Amino acid sequence: MDKILELNNLQKFFSSQKAVDDISFSIDKGSIFGLLGPNGAGKTTLIRMITGIFYPDNGSIIFDGKKFDPINDVLKIGYMPEERGLYKKMKIGEQALYLAQLKGMSKKDAMERIIFWFKKLEMESWWNKKVEDLSKGMSQKLQFVTTVLHEPKLIILDEPFSGLDPINANLIKDEIYGLAQRGSTVIFSTHRMEQVEEICDHIVLVNLGKKILDGTVQDIKQQFKKNKFSITLQNEPTNTLSNVFTIDAQNNNSLTVSINNGYKSNDVLKHFIDTNQAIESFNEILPGLNEIFISLVEGTKAKTRAFEAVTV
Repeated sequence: MDKILELNNLQKFFSSQKAVDDISFSIDKGSIFGLLGPNGAGKTTLIRMITGIFYPDNGSIIFDGKKFDPINDVLKIGYMPEERGLYKKMKIGEQALYLAQLKGMSKKDAMERIIFWFKKLEMESWWNKKVEDLSKGMSQKLQFVTTVLHEPKLIILDEPFSGLDPINANLIKDEIYGLAQRGSTVIFSTHRMEQVEEICDHIVLVNLGKKILDGTVQDIKQQFKKNKFSITLQNEPTNTLSNVFTIDAQNNNSLTVSINNGYKSNDVLKHFIDTNQAIESFNEILPGLNEIFISLVEGTKAKTRAFEAVTV
């Protein structure tokens, strides 16, 4: 698949701090890509290099097959920061028009796109409101619209659901899917791992300026699985003594088990069949991204503390 963005050995230093330390990854066109990491991990610095706000100290950025041109390519990027980037005293319609024209749209084309999006997101009655009069959720919808108005090739959304109620969060989520289907690529940055699992095709996890994980959501969950299974029997179990597995939890006829070293899932099934216990369901339990995120970030911190102790 063609790549919209390739980062090659990017580095960015602030005084003696390595905010981004030799990070490389690529993003497929039309994908929804998760850029994850705890506070201070280097995500914002990466985004600012991708959008031309910062220049990398080392490494290269390839945008749509060519070396990134911060002057011209930034017009093909839409960036919705976590912090509100709106003029509080300006009327909403005027502000949307102004920001669209900054991205190179003619007044006529901008007006057509604004009307289209305002209708789609039920914002028509807001035209003459000022930003300072909007709720957090309303201003979030406006930021989303001003980010995508110019139909950018690359859309960067930092905590896009912040302040939105469930109905509007679903509305924006559907629009993100639609944008990807129409050819835009979305970089999605959030601390909400359940949203990442639902929305993203591929993720990169950074911490302390380094990339520590890179892959598809499903491949990563498979990589970190722990041989755990959920079993539902027709009746409460009558015989669970076995060398094959260890019971982690039990609730009536439902069990959570860990398979012991040297055995496979078929050995668990054989145990219950051999002991005449009917199985209603048998499913592998894959770890959630939240669990993986916490274990990797804590592991990185522990390694750093150990290194610092040795080098002091």
